[in-house]
Amino acid sequence: MAAQTRQLCTFTLGDMLFGVDVTHVQEVIRYQEMTSVPLAPTLIRGLINLRGQIVTAIDMRARLGLPARSEPLPMNVVLRTGDGVVSLLVDEIGDVLQPDDTQFERVPETIFGVLRELVTGVYKLERSLLLVVHVERLMSSIETGTLAEAA
Repeated sequence: MAAQTRQLCTFTLGDMLFGVDVTHVQEVIRYQEMTSVPLAPTLIRGLINLRGQIVTAIDMRARLGLPARSEPLPMNVVLRTGDGVVSLLVDEIGDVLQPDDTQFERVPETIFGVLRELVTGVYKLERSLLLVVHVERLMSSIETGTLAEAA
């Protein structure tokens, strides 16, 4: 039986490589001007107007507890979720990769905290690990975090 493959849209945050299933990706775009949201949690960076559609921009660095980005401006990975469209602010957009499932492994014990909660597993690539983001967990954790920070 042939190995299964899936397509992952990749992006970087610092020196980490992440991927989300392309079935969730609406588009990837350059930085967009944002309108800030008063009293919003720090991970909600603002709202962007995407051809008339208002989209919440989520700062993935803040979500993962990474240092704030100094330069350049973030890129947007726009996702379709069960709760609507959101944009993930990331450092750089990568390629669409199609690793085969023989390279897939469960989340290593060395990954803990927020990453362990949001990553479903890893692909061992030639030069790095590709961390696979579970979009539904990401969205539910943001909703939970939003309520907890607002309270």
